[in-house]
Amino acid sequence: MQAVLALEDGRVFRGRGYGAPGEHAGEVVFNTSLSGYQEILTDPSYAGQLVCLTYPHIGNYGTNPLDSESAHPFAEGLIVRELAQLSSNWRSVETTSEFLADFGLPVISDIDTRALVRHLRTHGSMRAVLSTQDFDEQSLIAKAKASPSMVGLDLASRVTTSAAYEWTEPSSNIYLPEEVPAEAETRYHVVAHDYGIKHNILRRLVDVGCKVTVVPAHTAAADVLAMKPDGVFLSNGPGDPEPVEYAARSIREMLGRVPIFGICLGHQIIGLALGGKTYKLKFGHHGGNHPVLNLETQKVEITAQNHGFAVDPDSLNSNEVALTHRNLNDDTLEGLRHRSLPLFSVQYHPEASPGPHDSAYLFERFVQMMEEFKK
Repeated sequence: MQAVLALEDGRVFRGRGYGAPGEHAGEVVFNTSLSGYQEILTDPSYAGQLVCLTYPHIGNYGTNPLDSESAHPFAEGLIVRELAQLSSNWRSVETTSEFLADFGLPVISDIDTRALVRHLRTHGSMRAVLSTQDFDEQSLIAKAKASPSMVGLDLASRVTTSAAYEWTEPSSNIYLPEEVPAEAETRYHVVAHDYGIKHNILRRLVDVGCKVTVVPAHTAAADVLAMKPDGVFLSNGPGDPEPVEYAARSIREMLGRVPIFGICLGHQIIGLALGGKTYKLKFGHHGGNHPVLNLETQKVEITAQNHGFAVDPDSLNSNEVALTHRNLNDDTLEGLRHRSLPLFSVQYHPEASPGPHDSAYLFERFVQMMEEFKK
């Protein structure tokens, strides 16, 4: 197949099409991870986005059911330099192209991804259309301009679960035997708000001794507190945090009544609940190699990240909120905690998948906070 990627500012890339034929619009972002393409594509935080992977050779180890971070891919499409047509891995069930075709996802390959990334770094993330059907450049550019902007878009409502459910699977179901974490006694009940939650987050919570109840994004504070949880977790998710006001309102009602831990979109919602503001980054943070300084320990953590918005640290009340983590690439806020209430959050992904495990200690910290609150 032929494939065309047309950006809203008129830049056009032509290449080969794989996966499913079709036409998808979305915001183009780039991810610098060297592996983990299946986890990236099935991360609900990528809803509404076309993902360009900067590593040039993608797909050589195929795909398998255990590596998916949700039931299906949420990205609108995949952009790569070269897509492997063969899989060489004992865990592989399908090639990457077959996997994406199963879910109706298009791929454009054989384009200069370095040129695309440089363009996005210079001009910022922008809307685009990836098509294997329409090859008229002006038509595609017009469609890109007409597609929804990420600013003001509540995507958490689109990707959240429709009903509450229990999660009990630990990490031992996916790791090799020598990598299996020690099983912890189940001692805490955690209610996890699903704004686009990843499976590995739920596994990590089970690993540290949590019984997890996942609830839809719109679940009211009263309904959560009625479950008598030991803690509340706020998940990652896609889109602009400001339209997710219903979540910020719910968090405000729970402040001080139950320990709260948030990541990614959950972190941004906490910032809004504490009276802060958020803003859109030029091209976001997407990848598994972002250095973050823990301001309380002065240790640097290499982190996995996926977000296009950030909390403005100057908008937070410093008498109530302590800033705990800072991005060493651009000085953006990466973590905070309340000075007197049981609440903390980070902008990055401590569960990784894909990415480093430097920040996995944060799940233990959540457990410690729940234990101290019970005393």
